[in-house]
Amino acid sequence: MIIGYARVSTDDQSLDGQLDALRAAGAERIFADKITGIVRRRPELDRLLDQLRQGDVITVTKYDRLARSLRDLLDIVDSIQARGAGFRSLAEDIDTTTPAGRLVFHVFASIAQFERERISERTKEGLEAARKRGRVGGRPPALSAAQKVEVRRMRDQELRPLPEIAQLFRVSAKTIRRV
Repeated sequence: MIIGYARVSTDDQSLDGQLDALRAAGAERIFADKITGIVRRRPELDRLLDQLRQGDVITVTKYDRLARSLRDLLDIVDSIQARGAGFRSLAEDIDTTTPAGRLVFHVFASIAQFERERISERTKEGLEAARKRGRVGGRPPALSAAQKVEVRRMRDQELRPLPEIAQLFRVSAKTIRRV
């Protein structure tokens, strides 16, 4: 049986394109998750793997729909093959039910991992260069230095409860606790 697996990272992304391609490839059943690939526990993928039988072929539109890291991808495909099933990726034309397909799979997976690591390195280098030039990344603070002084004064001198102070400054009580 050809079993499809589709995944998008966020709820606002659509699975439609993947579902259409999987049906066109002959998928009789399709499992779909709306969750980032970084998260290993994906309910529908886990359900698919639990129901996998010998001779089944898991099909995805692109192999990065199955996993984000090389290690995770190899682990999942090893798990699939241990059950006597195969893995097929439409975009990369990979089919692990053949020796040539297994070779191509491992080559593509290694290249993808290398590419992700290079992107990560370049991002870190860019952030470090920006820090050296005095730029600070991240979200701006919810409260200014003067507001933080006022929060402490309200707490210590006026003995106001933290939720009340949070409401006055329109921030969460957790933000006030951190101050």
